[in-house]
Amino acid sequence: MASERMRLLVFGLGYTGGAVARFAVSAGAATTGTVRGAVTQVDDGVARIDVADAGDAIAQATHVLSTVPPDTSGDPVLARYAPTLAAAPELRWLGYLSTTGVYGDRAGGWVDETTEPAPTSDRGCRRLSAEAEWRALADSRAVDLFRLAGIYGPGRSAFDDLRAGTARRIARPGHAFGRIHRDDIVAAVWAAMPQDRSSGARVLNLVDDEPAESAAVVAEAARLLGVAPPDPIPFERAWPAMSPMARSFWAEDRKVACALTRRELGLRWRYPSYREGLRAILAEETGQCPA
Repeated sequence: MASERMRLLVFGLGYTGGAVARFAVSAGAATTGTVRGAVTQVDDGVARIDVADAGDAIAQATHVLSTVPPDTSGDPVLARYAPTLAAAPELRWLGYLSTTGVYGDRAGGWVDETTEPAPTSDRGCRRLSAEAEWRALADSRAVDLFRLAGIYGPGRSAFDDLRAGTARRIARPGHAFGRIHRDDIVAAVWAAMPQDRSSGARVLNLVDDEPAESAAVVAEAARLLGVAPPDPIPFERAWPAMSPMARSFWAEDRKVACALTRRELGLRWRYPSYREGLRAILAEETGQCPA
């Protein structure tokens, strides 16, 4: 579908949803995004509406992307709008941003798009349940379930903690995992939306090509900034002070492959590893070209 005929609704104009919406506007798509509460229009071409008033936008949309995570009661978008989405006359595609956390702990082993999910955390279980709710809408339109690794990008990277003096370099040898740059998420979503798929659900893994230890990423960010990296902290010593969210992350160990996703979408990642991603972030934030 040509972008000029696309009417995109994005549930949740946060870090990633906002980036998708702004790109869609730049590509010529009529783009609406939801916010909570009072609506303040921003001069970026995205029409903002209260999430409680999205019925008309759904009825007009050809494509809908949800970036809203589930809560303990389930998926809040579908709790309010599942019948409206099912009845939307123009709707051709639904996208849901999920997480690779649905694969659970694999003791460092590899998973791919065909691997059966086996979440081992409450958050992973809630995400898998939300995926099932979105799958239920795939009988008459295409549904893409994007399973995202850890998101990073400008304003959300190891640089921020290093500049603030709060960075920690937790050393856990062998605990390597993937990430995905915000702009590669945007590229993947945009590549998926216009594909000719009349119905059915599809799993797409959005993760870079080089799983890496957290300590290595912090060290590389420090090198690019020209500062000394923080001293390594053994994982066992860091664990007692971790938040529940951090503990749930470190409790799982898996590597995620995405070759099928890249073939399906005809993509090569712009940032296939954290090295390229960090260099680009620094260049964007400072105008510098790091060595």
